[in-house]
Amino acid sequence: MTHPAAAPSGAAPAPRQALRLVIVTDAWEPQVNGVVTTMRNTSRCLEEMGHEVTLITPQAFRSLPCPGYKEIRLSVFPARKVARLMEQARPDAVHIVTEGPLGMAARAWCLRNDFPFATACHTQFPEYIRLRAPVPTSWSYAWLRRFHRPAHTTLVRSRTQRESLAARGFGHLRLWPGAVDTELFRPRGKDALDLPLPIALYMGRVAVEKGLESFLDLDLPGSKVVIGGGPDLERLESEYPAAHFLGPRFGLELARLLSAADVFVFPSRTDTFGLVMLEAMACGVPVAAFPVPGPLDVIRDGSTGAMDEDLAAAVFRALGMDPSACVEFAEMHNWERSTERFLAAQLPAGHHQDSNCTPTASPSVSSLRVGPPIKPRNSSDQVA
Repeated sequence: MTHPAAAPSGAAPAPRQALRLVIVTDAWEPQVNGVVTTMRNTSRCLEEMGHEVTLITPQAFRSLPCPGYKEIRLSVFPARKVARLMEQARPDAVHIVTEGPLGMAARAWCLRNDFPFATACHTQFPEYIRLRAPVPTSWSYAWLRRFHRPAHTTLVRSRTQRESLAARGFGHLRLWPGAVDTELFRPRGKDALDLPLPIALYMGRVAVEKGLESFLDLDLPGSKVVIGGGPDLERLESEYPAAHFLGPRFGLELARLLSAADVFVFPSRTDTFGLVMLEAMACGVPVAAFPVPGPLDVIRDGSTGAMDEDLAAAVFRALGMDPSACVEFAEMHNWERSTERFLAAQLPAGHHQDSNCTPTASPSVSSLRVGPPIKPRNSSDQVA
């Protein structure tokens, strides 16, 4: 099998010719989260550019639910099948999204075949583990550092994440910020929620790492709304009967509900970016959050939202902000631009490609799809 040779340093230019890309992810539908939304939209944009995409996802494998998090499926003994699918795809580039069973199998195949690959750090995985089990974050970061070390590029979602990982000894880090579908997420009026005002809304996964209690415990006027599902949903519904838990919502209904809010509350301290903040801004809703990585990279404090260690103070300050400033900021983050940055990072430095992202010829668009078809843009999911 032929593949591009890696060069010792420098940034890879964006490819001009049509490429065959293999994207391997343990996070996929029916999971509802930012990683799934990001990779689905990125894959769609790559195909619209004329590239051939092979998705290797848990849907092609026997799997078991993750202990304590049944929505996450862990593939069982996937190595042989992953190797077979990789060989069939004949990739020009391999991108490994996650560090789970599929990601580990793809990494092993690349190392065994001396094939360059890129990776990404989408979450603060060690912090997630620490919230669920007494595992020191230093152990988890040591394992992640070992996983990502052979990659020619590791994509990160924000500048603060890049600085944090670099300080922990991670190398070859490259920034890949998030994006938002502004055709779906845009101001759609305030009539979708008939509740006392002002409406403070959270949208995303209902899980311990999202810090929802920090929002639900606030003494605020008006109404609190939670959109999303997850392992903590039933417990929080029982403990906070005054809040309105709407469960998972999708597409246009989700965009209308989000637009009806007066402030979007993002209580997480463990996110690397937080696509939902951009989606709220695109709907003209300012964001209130803690001043931590994720919000620090997304919110323009005093313009598109407010950050404060006193989350209630951030909520009250955000309520008075101009919705048009939020929309203008979100419109700068589109999926096409994000995908171009992703594509530019997939080939190792020194690979001889032009810097224009447009392919010179259309490939035979018979992409080997190991998983469901990519949904069109207007069916975007609620994300976390």
